[in-house]
Amino acid sequence: MGKPTGFLEYGRELPKKRDPKTRINDYNELYEPFGEEKIQTQAARCMDCGVPFCHSGCPLGNIIPEFNDAVYEKDWEEAARILFSTNNFPEFTGRICPAPCEASCVLGINKPPVAIEEIEKSIAEAAFEKGYVRAKTPIMRTGKKVAVVGSGPAGLAAAAQLNSAGHSVTVFERADKIGGLLRYGIPDFKLEKWVIDRRLQVMEEEGVEFRTNANVGENVKVADILRSFDAIVLTGGSTVARDLPIPGRNLKGVHFAMEFLTQQNGRVAGKGFAPEEELWATDKHVVVIGGGDTGSDCVGTSNRHGAKSIMQVEVMAKPPQERDASTPWPNWPMQLRTSTSHEEGCDRNWGILTKEFVGDAEGHVKAIKIADMGFVSTKEGEPAKFQEVPGTEREVPCDLALLAIGFVHPQHKGMLEELGVDLDERGNVKSNASYQTSVQKVFAAGDMRRGQSLVVWAISEGREAARNVDLFLMGETKLEAKDVSMLSTTHAYA
Repeated sequence: MGKPTGFLEYGRELPKKRDPKTRINDYNELYEPFGEEKIQTQAARCMDCGVPFCHSGCPLGNIIPEFNDAVYEKDWEEAARILFSTNNFPEFTGRICPAPCEASCVLGINKPPVAIEEIEKSIAEAAFEKGYVRAKTPIMRTGKKVAVVGSGPAGLAAAAQLNSAGHSVTVFERADKIGGLLRYGIPDFKLEKWVIDRRLQVMEEEGVEFRTNANVGENVKVADILRSFDAIVLTGGSTVARDLPIPGRNLKGVHFAMEFLTQQNGRVAGKGFAPEEELWATDKHVVVIGGGDTGSDCVGTSNRHGAKSIMQVEVMAKPPQERDASTPWPNWPMQLRTSTSHEEGCDRNWGILTKEFVGDAEGHVKAIKIADMGFVSTKEGEPAKFQEVPGTEREVPCDLALLAIGFVHPQHKGMLEELGVDLDERGNVKSNASYQTSVQKVFAAGDMRRGQSLVVWAISEGREAARNVDLFLMGETKLEAKDVSMLSTTHAYA
């Protein structure tokens, strides 16, 4: 590496965050500028380790030590070349990825790991600023047409890869703008939408066609797609939210988290809503049910609305402060994580069972009945089970309840039913190792295939699916493969 002793000389440093009291007044990104010199110092911490476990920790297989070395040597163009060879959108992952690569960093065994995510973001931004990101239109077109249904990270990655292989790609998106979860699921304070628009402009210049307000199975006929395209890639995501069927669920003021987040993202983008449809946390007691990233996003948004109070409840026990022995390095660690939204103000609670939504005379939620969960033995001599602790039931005030407890599977009605693709036991689109569904020319990738997951996994899935579509169409491919066992350029299809 450029500086073999860097990990001994420098500590981990990240950009400073804007003051919480200031940033809750806007929807701009949270971090202050960091500067190239500091990024080069952080890149110098990368060790010349014999086996870089960060490669396997990253779902995309990013070539991390090599781009760190290039950054240290101030060769930003080479750093960008290495990074973009495995990741189509590091400007996205550098902002919103939980960085499993850092959890697998060898330095992280006994020191703070290398700041890989921040380095990745900095490379991407430098590449745009220095003009290294340019539209690259394919030299030749294959004459093959591919439809990508869904414009989230999996769909965009598949479209970019297939277009680069020379196929004519059309992306169908049922919303009014391209981006899927990136556009309408992730708050602007984590990912400002100009970042997406900048990338879409490049993709359009490269020849990718985008069609919005195009809901395949409704206003776009499935039969037309099957007839008009040589291959179809399903990347519509896992969109059916997990519900909480308890008493009072139908009260006014109880909503799925994505209803709340999607509306706010639209509001930031300048969309208006009818007064009776507006969802605001202003001056309300907000209870967020679910302790994951989506719940955290609800907390940050509620803070910006000026909520009277915000409580976040999670049914599972509180994770340990440090890496748990059950998830040793280089595994993704089980430990407590505090997001920037939590720093802005939130009453976090673990081991909480949500039992009932309590309404007022007008049918609006006014409180939630909850109870503690813990290890309780109900019969002498039997092992304790994680269950409701007797005598802990109580009510907490609630004017707005947000369900952020995940997603179960993609929408079945409409496109999937008409295509007739097989589903797996979880209700996701079933596919083989080549991402091919039970319908020969239909492929699937991302959350629609693997279930709810990370943006970085969606990009990886989109890339791998694109490679297999190219093989299907042409009998060979030069698209990059993450798995070295797939580096053969030919493959036999039934």
